Amino acid sequence: MDPEALKKYSALHPKPAGLSLQYGTAGFRTRAEQLDHIVFRMGLLAILRSKAVTATIGIMVTASHNPEEDNGIKLVDPLGEMLHPSWEEYATQLANAEEQELQKVITEICQKAAVNLHKDASVFIGRDTRPSSQKLSQSVIDGIQVLGGQYHDYGLVTTPQLHYMVCCQNTQGQYGKATLEGYYEKLSKAFMELIKQSHRSEESQRHLKIDCANGIGALKLSEMKPYFPQEVLIHIYNDGTKEKLNHLCGADFVKVHQKPPGGLDMKPNERCCSFDGDADRIVYYYKDETGHFHLIDGDKIATLISIFLKELLAKVRQNFKMAVVQTAYANGNSTRYLQDTLKVPVHCVKTGVKHLHHKAQEFDVGVYFEANGHGTVLFSKAAETKIRQLVKEEKDDEKREAAKMLKNMIDLINQTVGDAVSDMLVIEAILALKGLTVQQWDALYTDLPNRLLKVQVADRCVIGTTDAERRALTPPGLQEKIDALVKKYRLSRAFVRPSGTEDVVRVYAEADTQENADALAHEVSLAVFHLAGGRGAPPQP
Repeated sequence: MDPEALKKYSALHPKPAGLSLQYGTAGFRTRAEQLDHIVFRMGLLAILRSKAVTATIGIMVTASHNPEEDNGIKLVDPLGEMLHPSWEEYATQLANAEEQELQKVITEICQKAAVNLHKDASVFIGRDTRPSSQKLSQSVIDGIQVLGGQYHDYGLVTTPQLHYMVCCQNTQGQYGKATLEGYYEKLSKAFMELIKQSHRSEESQRHLKIDCANGIGALKLSEMKPYFPQEVLIHIYNDGTKEKLNHLCGADFVKVHQKPPGGLDMKPNERCCSFDGDADRIVYYYKDETGHFHLIDGDKIATLISIFLKELLAKVRQNFKMAVVQTAYANGNSTRYLQDTLKVPVHCVKTGVKHLHHKAQEFDVGVYFEANGHGTVLFSKAAETKIRQLVKEEKDDEKREAAKMLKNMIDLINQTVGDAVSDMLVIEAILALKGLTVQQWDALYTDLPNRLLKVQVADRCVIGTTDAERRALTPPGLQEKIDALVKKYRLSRAFVRPSGTEDVVRVYAEADTQENADALAHEVSLAVFHLAGGRGAPPQP
């Protein structure tokens, strides 16, 4: 490491005085103008991580569903997974170190993580379409070059595409080719193989309207269009040519406001979906004949995929363990349907993709989705090997055909991370194969009415939780109060948890009617305000 070069380049990316940020589930996220020193330093960290694990590391410049003025950066570990938790701490230390301490902090990380600075290192870089992303990518490259690392800049890609590239590179091409063409070819081939058996003849059932949140998803879907067969009639809206990224559109907007995005004209019973800004989340929706809006969120997506996979697994007659992983935000009726009707085990974990992903790895087939539409399916190495073997060797026609479908599902699903493009193709294939309309899918179960609220508090850390965030341990008396309030309503539950990003407490409540869900959420909010140090005026109904 050349101390002079580090000093010189670090001075070109100075840290604003008094700014302190924490690396969380989404990496670093803040206003774009405050990020320059951070992305430079994450270039340094990616090289250290690459040397530590002797593999290629990914860096994605994006702030996902945040407003266009924000930006962010996150690191991708060798198999396309999120950065290891111990390195999240190093990221925070390096980001917040004062200029003169930078060299010392790097040396400490090298000692703690046994980094050999003489090893080779390589980094893959990707970015979203924000106006600030290109300049920030250049700052990442400065950091990489100071420590003498190699890099490949993929330029504009979706977040899941970068995760995919990193995984391909580190599995020596076993997962696929580490190019955009490789990604498009792998997904489109698996999709076409799957829908060969479908009987969807009605042209009206083949149309899908996609809101791309004025983000990267529009660019990449347009590039992918030539790879699709005529059976897929996708219509792209909010493609970024007219409006701002994520403004009144995108998966997060649709989920939070429970209404269609701007810029997309919906007719009754048309199948529509929305990506978020970096295309790692997806939600579906439609309007019925009366004009009523129906949202199909991550819970219902997980349910559809589980029904399909469970049928195929029954046909191959192997003893594969399948489970669905949810968070406390999953609608109570989705959990009931999965457990009682489908008879699929359901596990609840703390909020955050890394917790879901980690739990899903415990099963042969692990389906995980957050209600916000971020999710995927993981297959164990053993299950995948067995399925591929059955395709080649199985004599029984039914078993072999089911194995073939499972193999194509494995190839169509991006197992590294939730991927809106891949998830959309999985859903479209299942609907076509099962001959389901969007209304029939929606009718599998009815969501319990629910309400999500935020309460401003002086310090979110006063809320301590247990049981996958479903029960509050602190402050004293809060859980007892919630229990008493829940007893007043039918089919009800409520929980509170501290936000991961701001000094607010999130309150979730569901009950038999919207009126009751709203009332319960409000009463729980008041309890939080009074017992957990609320700020400002008490919550109003």
